[in-house]
Amino acid sequence: MTVTVRAAARSDLHDLAAVFADAFFDDPIFTWMFPDEQSRARRTARFFATDARHHMLALGGTEIAELDGRVGGAAMWAPPDRWHPPMGARMRMMPGLLRALGRHVGRGQAVEDAVEAAHPEEPHWYLSTIGTASHARGAGGGTALLKSRLDRIDSEHAPAYLESSKESNVPYYERFGFTVTGEIHVPGGGPTLWAMWRDPR
Repeated sequence: MTVTVRAAARSDLHDLAAVFADAFFDDPIFTWMFPDEQSRARRTARFFATDARHHMLALGGTEIAELDGRVGGAAMWAPPDRWHPPMGARMRMMPGLLRALGRHVGRGQAVEDAVEAAHPEEPHWYLSTIGTASHARGAGGGTALLKSRLDRIDSEHAPAYLESSKESNVPYYERFGFTVTGEIHVPGGGPTLWAMWRDPR
């Protein structure tokens, strides 16, 4: 299977959101924010489409992995000092996020607050989201996406940061040089995330 990584465009938003909705269907964060299995995929897709459309895509760090020409993975990176959406972007995101979260908007806010409070202050590349669709698992799409951006980050001798929402994924990120720096506990009965940092190369 041939894996190709390329920059994402606005025309990729539907495919990108669908990949993330599939990839995060059983994720602890998204099962907590969207407990109804019947609507979870739809709500998760709307959540990611909103984030990508109004914030991440414009930052130039969103990439798509195509496997034999079919979109099978995606990653959204924010460059140094641009991970937090400016007020204008936050206002544009609000309607879509409210529609996605519905009556669980408080859970979404709890996740956002916990993640923001733990975010490092040192400038770094931030891996906001990475995922592969079920049809593409194990085909190398995630690895190709990570290597694509990490090669650029290394050329800049910059650090990188992410949060893993599954402890089982920690060893995977460790293979790429990330190390756990702490745990992020979402209040109100929410899940735990693992903060991971990668020193400059």
